[in-house]
Amino acid sequence: MSTVGLVVEYNPLHNGHLYHIQQSRKITDAESVIAVMSGHFLQRGEPAVADKWARTEMALRAGCDLVLELPVAYSAQPAQWFAYGAVAALDATGVCDALCFGSESGDVRALARIADRLAAESEAMRLRLGALLKEGLPYPTAYASAARELLAAEGDADAAFGLAEPNHTLGLHYLLALRKLGSPMAAHSIRREKAGYNETAITDAAIASATALRRLIFEAGGALDGLAPFAPSSTLAVLRREAAAGKAPVGWEAFARPLFHLLGALPAAELASYAEVTEGLEHRIKGALRELRSWRVDELLDLLKTRRYTRTKLQRMLARILLGHRKEELTADRLAGGVQYIRVLGFTARGRELLRRMKKTAAVPVVQSAADGDWPYLAMDARATAVYAAGCASARPADAWRDYTEPPVRI
Repeated sequence: MSTVGLVVEYNPLHNGHLYHIQQSRKITDAESVIAVMSGHFLQRGEPAVADKWARTEMALRAGCDLVLELPVAYSAQPAQWFAYGAVAALDATGVCDALCFGSESGDVRALARIADRLAAESEAMRLRLGALLKEGLPYPTAYASAARELLAAEGDADAAFGLAEPNHTLGLHYLLALRKLGSPMAAHSIRREKAGYNETAITDAAIASATALRRLIFEAGGALDGLAPFAPSSTLAVLRREAAAGKAPVGWEAFARPLFHLLGALPAAELASYAEVTEGLEHRIKGALRELRSWRVDELLDLLKTRRYTRTKLQRMLARILLGHRKEELTADRLAGGVQYIRVLGFTARGRELLRRMKKTAAVPVVQSAADGDWPYLAMDARATAVYAAGCASARPADAWRDYTEPPVRI
């Protein structure tokens, strides 16, 4: 059974994602699809609009066969570690033959050419990247600039053709992760159609970015009807069910009170111990709190944002503080160790067959509950669920412990 792996968030799953699933299966001639999906806190540092079990159901109904959870240790990370954790999870299954990701060009050969040149992580690249970061550039911009300069110095100025584009950068890091892991998975890319990754405007009758759709939802006060042209009916059905239960849509403002409590109560020196609180940001946080006019996370982010500190970087920082993630838990050495387990969130009948195969092929234990092991990153995922549940309007106390009690979604 040939299998293609996808790295996803589905926040929420829309028609563009459906196209990605279908085309990934087609161009790789895969019989089955494994998705490794971020849990409750995502790559840009945002809480998911619906919980991970609801989004797992969206994925299974859209054509995925097996959904695995990307640990929050990796999911709320810059591109380098987000990609590494996701590729490590797919590789660890032992059943994934290919990886297929979306990019602005769809040209995996051009990205592979760059990855081959950068995989060695030369001292020149590290030094130039560090210098650009000190100049105040955000990491994605600094990395793209350093890569372009390095390749130009080697006489290959055209190689880094589109690294300023977010999906090109992420795709490059998928390819670098494959090389670091020595993974046999073949890499493929599909060109993003009609809507960019961060595009907030809706310019097509059927395709819009997840960013634009979340904006549509929240600007409508949580109403979901506006999503109908842009998402599969199965996605709408799941979201409407979750909304009726008071569990969606969820955004940053749902966590404003506990977040501001932490930011106000913790001394600056203690804030500095949390992951992503770098270069004196703890003092910037304390100063911004004195300027607030409302208890809104959006206002805090606006006060904190600079050319150096992007909204994404700041959201990841706030997520780490909210979740209690200390720097020593997320060191480069620990993250480089890869996944410690494979967490199953849901599966179809074909996915069940994959799980049977994985019992023999997986490089790490395959688990279906937080009760199945005591790995530090699994405990972090369980705590993230407890925090997320507290932000849902109608959550019950029992929802905080769903990682221990909720079985995988079965379709």
